Amino acid sequence: MSGAWDDAAVSGTRLTDRVGIGVLTRLVDRDLVDEVLAGTGRTEKRSRLLPARVVVYYVMGLCLFFGESYEEVIRLLVNGLRFLGTWRKDWAVPTASAISQARRRLGPEPLRVLFERVALPCAQRGTQGAWLGRWRLMAIDGFVLDIPDTPANDSEFGRSGGKKNPAPFPQVKVVGLGECGTHAVVAARLGPWRVDEGVLAKALVTDFEPGMLITADRGFYAYRLWEAAAATGADLLWRMPDGPHLPVVRPLKDGSYESFLLDPKVRNRRANQRHRGSPVEEPAGIPVRVVEYEVTNREGKGEIFCLITTITDPDEASAAELAAAYAERWELESSLDEIKTHQRGRGGVLRSKTPAMVEQEIWALLLTHYAVRHLMCEAADQADIDPDRLSFIRSLRIIRRQVTDQAGFSPSAPHKRS
Repeated sequence: MSGAWDDAAVSGTRLTDRVGIGVLTRLVDRDLVDEVLAGTGRTEKRSRLLPARVVVYYVMGLCLFFGESYEEVIRLLVNGLRFLGTWRKDWAVPTASAISQARRRLGPEPLRVLFERVALPCAQRGTQGAWLGRWRLMAIDGFVLDIPDTPANDSEFGRSGGKKNPAPFPQVKVVGLGECGTHAVVAARLGPWRVDEGVLAKALVTDFEPGMLITADRGFYAYRLWEAAAATGADLLWRMPDGPHLPVVRPLKDGSYESFLLDPKVRNRRANQRHRGSPVEEPAGIPVRVVEYEVTNREGKGEIFCLITTITDPDEASAAELAAAYAERWELESSLDEIKTHQRGRGGVLRSKTPAMVEQEIWALLLTHYAVRHLMCEAADQADIDPDRLSFIRSLRIIRRQVTDQAGFSPSAPHKRS
């Protein structure tokens, strides 16, 4: 092994050619990063102190070491390499200004494409808590991130509270599609805080696939969104808002019943026909199955949950099984809390002072979280335990320590043995 390092030193390998992000580099490997950089037009012709590939890993490092300064994060990334002697000349830590310029050159697109390439559902068939029969349990949900109070960020993203009581920071809204059993966020859309979550969710529909069971809270229901989501071939299990009340077409043996969703335009037209005394057209809508049950809320009071689903056969999934599957939606909320609170730091504000860098940082945040969760899923599968039994905070701490361990730096993808 030492001979390989000596050969590298002789051939003039630069320190930055060895920079990675510890065990996470195995998932986001050098070849993939270079491929994405080429595809997004970010390949550099001249040799720089901070090559584009290093900047990709550096931005992910910012998301691992959220509380550290720009300069300290780069020190952490190269600290374990200083003792290897694999570069010809001394390497100086870049200034914060140089790092900012390197981030601007890179832009947000490579991190977005990397996230889309890497973040795939990672639960195996044996992964505990990730499935309902043949369906992979998924959920959509949204959250808001505070960003630095700069004129550019405020103009692009805005903030809640209005003119009378504005929030202290501009805010970005994020809606994600996550795997309930592993807490892995596998797709996301970003927008200003004022954009409705349903608009971002509609853009996420292209990531729905047959074999998924997508759960969603009542804030996401809209007729057109349901229609578009169902057309993807994925199955749906969404909570309805308090209205409209759904008609019972046919009771089913498990206590659920067949019903239909009526197009709001048709509903309004029928109401006008009644008002005028005209003949009312026969209702026609999207067939659904309805599951209703009562839960005790945080105030200790009973609350009725009304779920609608595309799974029409009780023999495939009973009402009780669907109610239990909907409860798994809270796993995505836990995952989003990991991003907002544990990874970013409680009350933390993102670092980036321009809209493009905000987007870059958020894609890196999502990519880094996914990489941690993927590693946790692999560990849980090997131990044959539910991924929920592993601590995200503890895993994050282990990975942070490992980033500075020289043994963890292997930017290339692992090679198969012949």
